[in-house]
Amino acid sequence: MNVATMNKEFPTAAAAVGNVHNGASLAVGGFGLCGVPQVLIDAVYGTGASGLTLVSNNCGTDGRGLGVLLESGRVERVIASYVGENKEFARQYLAGELEVRLIPQGTLAERLRAGGAGIPAFYTPAGVGTQIAEGGLPWRYGADGSVALASPPGETRVFDGREYVLEEAITCDFALVRAARGDRHGNLVFRRSAANFNPMAAAAGRITIAEVEELVEPGELDPDQIHVPGVYVQRVVELTPEQAAEKPIERRTTKGTAD
Repeated sequence: MNVATMNKEFPTAAAAVGNVHNGASLAVGGFGLCGVPQVLIDAVYGTGASGLTLVSNNCGTDGRGLGVLLESGRVERVIASYVGENKEFARQYLAGELEVRLIPQGTLAERLRAGGAGIPAFYTPAGVGTQIAEGGLPWRYGADGSVALASPPGETRVFDGREYVLEEAITCDFALVRAARGDRHGNLVFRRSAANFNPMAAAAGRITIAEVEELVEPGELDPDQIHVPGVYVQRVVELTPEQAAEKPIERRTTKGTAD
């Protein structure tokens, strides 16, 4: 492979997500609103794609993060760890408009990581003795509040006297992530807690698209500091300074000045 073909930079976010199609599955980095690839999410909204399956820790907030896609009725299914601060997420789930598969947070991270590593499944103690293993977890409600679709029982097995449940790996058609720094070969570096689910999501995408706050030339990143190697990334979009600076949080809490 020559240097020209290793250049994964796309001119715009719209161009990078241009082939996201109806019914596509997307693994999306972020935790709350921290490390969320907002520019790429907005670009996916611009494609008009619907019937999407989203795999992410949560679904942003009302009007932010993946909440943008949720509010527009583009989402068919969400695989996540919690509902969080998104009231519309909760409303659609309870009203039977949305299928939601809630997974323990560590299990979700490992399922994404396993997908990127080519490991089809693994056993974990998380969820044993609950509806995760026993089945019956509501995936979709009916309009009357009844459970229209429930999770099936999980396969369990005992190792050294302890029970474990089998969890399958997750891979998606696309992955959307945000990095602090990246190069044109797709190598990515995250900043502190903004890493969160981004490395696992990046590994789980068949086509991984990264928005980066600072794009540098290949060779400028210290190899020992790279969090996601370029082999996992197919497309890179450099953010404008204004886009890179926009980093909303769910709740701003300040401490009053002592009298």
